Amino acid sequence: MRHAECYIKGYPRPQFVRKEWLSLDGEWKFAFGEEVSDAEALKGSLPRKITVPFSYETKLSGIGDTSRHDTVWYAREIEKKEGKRNILNIDGADYLCRVYIGGREVGTHEGAYARFSLDITDFLKTGKNILVIRCDDDNSPCRIRGKQRWAAESHGCSYVQTTGIWKSVWLEYADAVRLSYLRITPCMSDGTAEFVTSVTQPGDDVTVEIQIRHEGVTIYEGEWRAAERENRLKIGIFSEKILNQANGWLIEWPQIYDLRFVVRKDGKISDEVGSYFGLSDFSAKRGRLVQHKSPIYLRMVLDQGYWPESGLTPPSEEAIEKDIRLTLDMGFNAVRKHQKIEDERYLYYADIMGLGVWCEMPSFFLFTEEAAGKFAIQWKEIIEQNYNHPSVLAWVCFNESWGVSNLSENVRMQNFVAAMYRLTKFYDPMRPVIGNDGWGHTETDILTLHHYQQDAEKLLSMY
Repeated sequence: MRHAECYIKGYPRPQFVRKEWLSLDGEWKFAFGEEVSDAEALKGSLPRKITVPFSYETKLSGIGDTSRHDTVWYAREIEKKEGKRNILNIDGADYLCRVYIGGREVGTHEGAYARFSLDITDFLKTGKNILVIRCDDDNSPCRIRGKQRWAAESHGCSYVQTTGIWKSVWLEYADAVRLSYLRITPCMSDGTAEFVTSVTQPGDDVTVEIQIRHEGVTIYEGEWRAAERENRLKIGIFSEKILNQANGWLIEWPQIYDLRFVVRKDGKISDEVGSYFGLSDFSAKRGRLVQHKSPIYLRMVLDQGYWPESGLTPPSEEAIEKDIRLTLDMGFNAVRKHQKIEDERYLYYADIMGLGVWCEMPSFFLFTEEAAGKFAIQWKEIIEQNYNHPSVLAWVCFNESWGVSNLSENVRMQNFVAAMYRLTKFYDPMRPVIGNDGWGHTETDILTLHHYQQDAEKLLSMY
């Protein structure tokens, strides 16, 4: 198995890699909201300990309390790295997350499933600082929950809730002028890839260099001036230096192109980022799912992504790799990640090992205007976060009318599901999008049917 050249074991964001970083996973101070006052919590005076990134409900957190607590607090010391911007990344915290440095609020994020980043440099003093994170959640079915229960006990096919931090927390260090956005759109038909980049401080004195390599061979080097907020460049991947010209990312033959970006201001290096991509091309045409113009048959498993000892959080990177290997060994070539946005390292291993992934938005369960509005915002974050992974074959907006239960009669629900299909197509016109997987459809690229009849003869007679 060949890794991407930018690969750093344990790095949480494998398609946008900086070498200067620090994992904050491990032991933190911890408290339930009813155990401390806000004043005590903001000072970092918390009575318990927890192992991040595991939620308090899980065994690996060191707590293993499955009862509901609407507020949780975390605290630990961090040190300021002088001469750099100190950027805090929280890959997943359920649900409303507030971050404090030295008792001052730095920023907030709403939503359980997408990464968010905060430049905390100006809040840090020289030396040690107290980092405090507060997470608030409740059992409302209007929340975007996925398969998390909203009653006191598990019910139906719902599992124990996840509260607070459940993905990695980490710091990275960069200059003020740095790469801030990267979007890669492959086009297998003409062997090109389009790169859209942004830098934090665009200007005529800022340039971005790119190097593209395939299996250790450099096939392209170039640069452009980053004078605009968004810069777009289309590059041909055909090269006489490699045997098969442009190699496509096929499920059973994943070909990876390695990337290196260098940002310069006044000719001096201010940022370096490693990444990778694949020339992937999945579409629904003439009643078939197609990969690079050839029909493909998906042998898929509905993957819940829960672990007995750690809930939604994979227990380790090795466990992710093993999980994918077992999936492939059992004869599956793709998974539908059900009601969960997976750790991005899962998508990395899917990229390099050759496993297709349907990325599905977790559902809310009670349709309100507020729930619908927040759904759209959070789904956009997730699409942007996972867009560059070649293993992502399709996007799933809704599952079995969860949250839009009266879809066949309610015009507003129909319009909303259709709008989310269109929103997804706006951000990603190249991949198939399923509006409502399994049951009633409004707009969709793949007509999906879920049927739970266990008698083969009866099932055959129905179709």
